[in-house]
Amino acid sequence: MRKVLIASFDMEVGGVERSLISMLNNFDYVNNEVDLMLYSHTGDFMPMLNDKVNLLDEINQYSTFRKSIGETIKQGNLILGLTRVLSKFLAKVNGKSKNLSEYGIYQMQLMWKYALPFLPKLDKEYDVAISYLWPHYFVAKKVKAKRKIAWIHTDYSTIETDIDMDLKMWNKFDYIIAVSEDCKSAFLKKYPSLKEKVKVMENITSPKFIRKMAEEDIEENIKEDDSFKLVSVARLSHAKGIDNAVKALKLLHDRGLTNIKWYVVGYGGDEEMIRKIIKENNLEDSFILLGKKINPYPYIEACDLYVQPSRYEGKAVTVTEAQILNKPVLITNYPTAKSQVRDKYDGLICELSVEGIANEVENLYKNEKLRMMLDNNCRGIDYSNGYELEKLYKLIL
Repeated sequence: MRKVLIASFDMEVGGVERSLISMLNNFDYVNNEVDLMLYSHTGDFMPMLNDKVNLLDEINQYSTFRKSIGETIKQGNLILGLTRVLSKFLAKVNGKSKNLSEYGIYQMQLMWKYALPFLPKLDKEYDVAISYLWPHYFVAKKVKAKRKIAWIHTDYSTIETDIDMDLKMWNKFDYIIAVSEDCKSAFLKKYPSLKEKVKVMENITSPKFIRKMAEEDIEENIKEDDSFKLVSVARLSHAKGIDNAVKALKLLHDRGLTNIKWYVVGYGGDEEMIRKIIKENNLEDSFILLGKKINPYPYIEACDLYVQPSRYEGKAVTVTEAQILNKPVLITNYPTAKSQVRDKYDGLICELSVEGIANEVENLYKNEKLRMMLDNNCRGIDYSNGYELEKLYKLIL
């Protein structure tokens, strides 16, 4: 039996966490003994963890990464709290000299750099250690394993990092798994020296599970709503472009298409800003934030069109899930978009702008024949891909 460790932050509702659950549900437990290290045992997806996985006890010091500086200090982790204060200060000071336009990612890198000496190691030695979510410093520095693998879920060409600092971390890994070919290409443009380490393995999807979950009842009366319904499932963050979605709906209403409503399943730090834009554009009854939902599939099932208005993605899990539910899909032309849909076959790709989104939504709203074609093409595709795990097993033999 191979001893395998998989590490991630928590099980809050999100695409990466859903893909982790799918991977764990399809894992080979005959030949692998799997430990799961979560920095924080929090999140609505915790009950969905496969019972064949051994969930390691939460370690107090690592749980602080999901807490505020005040909470961290209050709970007795004074030094870790101070490293957070230091990283916040240095990110602003050094970020300017590094020509970074935003310091959030750099601050997280510094936070781990200064916290690492005060974080405990795992005693157990593994055959394989997998770090499922960036930053990967825990597996890189605090785990003993014969082989180490890091996962990348996003488009690294859009993220501002301290490259030298990141390379020191990436070089601790034997392999780096990208969730799509485009995700790999974007990563290698930034880190070309890592070419030999990077492999591609798509997120695991389970059509049977998704279709079953889509049958569940929902409290909201979306199914009875006779408007043309758009749905997006996304964190309320800059990357996901929900602010552009609000402005696109305003443009559509200004064109007289007031029968269109946009529902968003998700939560995040930009909620207040997005609600402000909704109010400024008098769209309170038409652009509806549904909040966090453990099961987003009934909402996708109820829509006429699934839209992913993102500024960047690695490979959006929810787009494939919408295709599994045979929904016409519209995504913006983010750098990895062409790895997500075949334009005009199983989805449409529109210009990444407010007007680009509005134009293509209008096109699909008026063209039922096109929507039906996209729907039918999705029905003819088998989206199950448990076989992708064979790629991982070959790396860990």
